[in-house]
Amino acid sequence: MNNRIESKLLEEMRNLAPDFVKYGEHILFGEVWRDPTLTPKERSLSTLSALISIGNTEQMPFHLQLAKKNGVTEKEIIALITHMAFYVGWPKAAAALNIVAKQ
Repeated sequence: MNNRIESKLLEEMRNLAPDFVKYGEHILFGEVWRDPTLTPKERSLSTLSALISIGNTEQMPFHLQLAKKNGVTEKEIIALITHMAFYVGWPKAAAALNIVAKQ
């Protein structure tokens, strides 16, 4: 998804549910993601693991891009998905790989 489309979707979400967007921006991506206890790379790997484990592929493209910005390589992402396959199931891992392949 390109930045213009993401901005439009975010603005639509902000109009629909302003508190939801505010909490996401200020608490989740403000306080939680900026807590120095974990590095951004560690947070990205944890987030991708969680999304894979619950089968949430809708959020994966955004978090894959963020992971790359946070220093996670494609090789590390593939290794993470391969590792996760044995814990969360092959179909969830395959779905995640399909998302990576489309990036």
